[in-house]
Amino acid sequence: MTKKKAHLLGFVQHGVNSHATGMWRHPKDKVGWDFARPEYWQHMGRTMERGMFDAMFIADELAPYNTFENSSDATVKWAVQCPTHEPSTIAPIVTGATRHLGVGVTLSTAFEHPYSMCRRLSSLDHLSGGRIAWNIVGSYSRSEWDAYGASMDDRSRRYDRIEEYVDLCKKLWNSWEPDAIIADKARGIYADPAKVREVVHEGEFFRCRARHFCSPSPQGHPVLWQAGSSERGRDFAAKHAEAIFAIHPDVAQMKAYSDDLTRRSVETFARPEGSVKLIYGVQPIVAETRAEAEDKHAFITSLLPKQGSMAMLSGQLSIDFSLFDPNSLLKDVEVPGIQGVKDALVRSGVGVDVTLGEAADIYAMRFAMPAIVGSPRDVADQLETFMEDGGADGFMLLATYTPGCFEEFAVLVTPELQRRGRLRTAYAGATLRENLRQN
Repeated sequence: MTKKKAHLLGFVQHGVNSHATGMWRHPKDKVGWDFARPEYWQHMGRTMERGMFDAMFIADELAPYNTFENSSDATVKWAVQCPTHEPSTIAPIVTGATRHLGVGVTLSTAFEHPYSMCRRLSSLDHLSGGRIAWNIVGSYSRSEWDAYGASMDDRSRRYDRIEEYVDLCKKLWNSWEPDAIIADKARGIYADPAKVREVVHEGEFFRCRARHFCSPSPQGHPVLWQAGSSERGRDFAAKHAEAIFAIHPDVAQMKAYSDDLTRRSVETFARPEGSVKLIYGVQPIVAETRAEAEDKHAFITSLLPKQGSMAMLSGQLSIDFSLFDPNSLLKDVEVPGIQGVKDALVRSGVGVDVTLGEAADIYAMRFAMPAIVGSPRDVADQLETFMEDGGADGFMLLATYTPGCFEEFAVLVTPELQRRGRLRTAYAGATLRENLRQN
């Protein structure tokens, strides 16, 4: 029987921190590297490709969090995902330095028209030879809406708008027929306008009358990624996503989510079973021995700034936690932000009530992902359990210090997974979609 092979994504941000607040303080973080220079990203891409990753996943936030104490002071002071550069700018740098690695860019639907989004993503897919994915998000934090001078949208209608957004994108991507380009130099005819349809869209949220400005890219359109946690979000992901990124703190929650999303995709949206890859977040901290890994974990955790942690959680959940007692229980607080984040943090206590202070530190370190701390065998054992018992098709690996954490994974864990038949030894094809479908 062929074993299921894991798909690996490396979670980073185009900034000084890739999530774990305080990682920039680590004595091994970016030694000899500058995140604002191409060489750093070229090295990161080559490292992940050596580790047989499917893609680099570039998360994003559009503006410094300003919810905590009604200010972005703490965000700036403690380097809470700040400074952060625009994510799509490094995609050509990473794919130019690699042959197989894909790049997933997080781009918000909130402030950009679908027409320009399609053009940018098609351009990146052309430049990369078909190795681009789009992580579809709608902006959730108050700081983003403040930065763009807009009133925060109606949360209950957010997925109505995103649904129409993606529908219009697909119309544009599909508007060129495969044989539209003639390139007849003798007659001077480049493309047949009858085979490049003009999209006329009159919707509730968007209007568009245009042909897609880019010819079909190698993948036709980027691989679509999404993280659906609410009821409506799960339906959207099951309908559109080719890979779904989810945060669940234990194998039981992974299994429940896997069963639910598989049922929705197959039964509700008539998609072939196995066509949607379920990617779960984990934070591996690996060393030659378990004791060494546990020491590393303790040191990384010690670098978390308490106020920075609270500022990050406040921004994610859109509520000012400076107004609350840190010892109060998270489950008792109503949040307007990302509900899935709160739910995962509540569950991260594994039966023990999680306080706001504890939740902030958990989130600032690892969202609410499981921390997998140990030797290469320990890490591989846990990943196998998540695949067999939790229904995982792969993992989003959350950084601790870079590029070291990914170098260590590639050197220590990748060979162990390959030895067990749990990770590819060669890439299946030239495009990200081909490799994502590989088993």
